Amino acid sequence: MSTPELTSQKVSPLVTRRNEAEVLGTGPSTISLLADVPATGGFLSATRTTLGEGQDGASPHYHRVSAETFFVVGGVLQVLLGEEIVTAREGDLLFVPPRTVHAFGAAPGSGADVLIAFTPGVERFGYFRLLDRVRRGDAAPDDVLAAQERYDNHFVDSIVWREARRAGSLEARHA
Repeated sequence: MSTPELTSQKVSPLVTRRNEAEVLGTGPSTISLLADVPATGGFLSATRTTLGEGQDGASPHYHRVSAETFFVVGGVLQVLLGEEIVTAREGDLLFVPPRTVHAFGAAPGSGADVLIAFTPGVERFGYFRLLDRVRRGDAAPDDVLAAQERYDNHFVDSIVWREARRAGSLEARHA
């Protein structure tokens, strides 16, 4: 994993326009790549993720180096924080320190629109592009596991998360 040192060089301001951001995925679930380490001098990596109704986002994982911050722009987000399930609504912010197991998905019966920032930044765009290649069948899921160190994304199992997502899925079907 390459963990960038925060640069002592001058970093230029960055403006990423909505129509200029690279967008991965299709339909109601997409990831817009907004800012990554090369453009921010290592200070930040940021994406905007939209999830369709009840759609899973990230499975349980942790980051050794980076903290991850979620700001819910719209909808309702279900988040695993350690062993607790938290529901975040429009306008809510969640901060996840390094080494904290977490996962997220749109709450059952709702979509979610979320701004996600990593500080300090770790190059993440390559990770999201890899996930997109797996989704399209152009890469294998094992490629994601092999890249855990490189992208500071370490997967774990969480019974709490599995049960919460299964229960929510069942509730949504019977509503």
